[in-house]
Amino acid sequence: MDRISLSNSAFEGDNNAYLFADGTETVLIDTGDGTATTREQLEDALAERGLAFADVDRIFLTHWHGDHTGLAGAIQAESGAEVYVHEADAPLVEGDEDAWAAMYDRQEEYFERWGMPEEKRAVLRERMADAETGAASPTVETFAGGETFPVPGGELEVVHASGHAAGLCMFETTLEGRREVVSGDALLPVYTPNVGGADVRVDRPLERYLRALQGIVDADYDRAWPGHRDPIDDPAGRAQYIIDHHAERAWRVLDALDRKGPCDTWTVSADLFGDLEGIHVLHGPGESYAHLEHLERAGTVVREDAEYRLADGVAEVLAAKDEQRWHLEY
Repeated sequence: MDRISLSNSAFEGDNNAYLFADGTETVLIDTGDGTATTREQLEDALAERGLAFADVDRIFLTHWHGDHTGLAGAIQAESGAEVYVHEADAPLVEGDEDAWAAMYDRQEEYFERWGMPEEKRAVLRERMADAETGAASPTVETFAGGETFPVPGGELEVVHASGHAAGLCMFETTLEGRREVVSGDALLPVYTPNVGGADVRVDRPLERYLRALQGIVDADYDRAWPGHRDPIDDPAGRAQYIIDHHAERAWRVLDALDRKGPCDTWTVSADLFGDLEGIHVLHGPGESYAHLEHLERAGTVVREDAEYRLADGVAEVLAAKDEQRWHLEY
């Protein structure tokens, strides 16, 4: 497997595409975004290896976000490559108008529920419109998780890891006798992947993501190859760190409610993250909502219309804690 680094100035650092090739077959995991700059980078990287878009036989996508899928349609147009993605994300990757309309409608419903000011909604709509690159959408084939696909040098086993996106999948493989995983945005080396805002279709996003992280801990992979930045040499340790991070964030959410009294998601988000710009206008309240929703189902907070408050007795438990961490069941 060969990692190809591709620029990305908007999200979690440079994207990665992963290449499997043996002279008879060429396979990619993810393609980077659909910008002209990224296309040139990927074409140059393939050319250095004696390959071109026309040589790509199959593409596996970790999830639907445009910085991972952007060039899949262009590659398919030149090579006829088969493009695979999880069934939950397939309609978005294919550019299905009804699926995208439903996504945008659901976002607007959440903007209202979260209490997002109209001027921030306008900024976010403009940001999302600017992100549209006009990239061609591929025709896709789907998997559901658990399937195994042969690739040059070995095989890929699909591991569904929902949370950041409904259809986010990792690809487990063996490299030089080591059990490794291409983790997409389920596990990143620097940032903690957003939950709640990155894909508003996900039901119980924090619970699902914590379970995915626990799966990485239990698997104890030798190495993870993330969707952005450098390889992770201790995937279990990194996954546990993010689980602990969310326990700390849950404490901060409860502390905000304790200090401010009943308030909406936008107010909690402002307390956690301050004033937000660009795509973070979606991610901040989305992650706050994911925590509030999780805590509501646990009975720790109570929602009344759009506002949340601490359940009876929680303030006292919070005050008695020696550490700023709230255990999350998942």
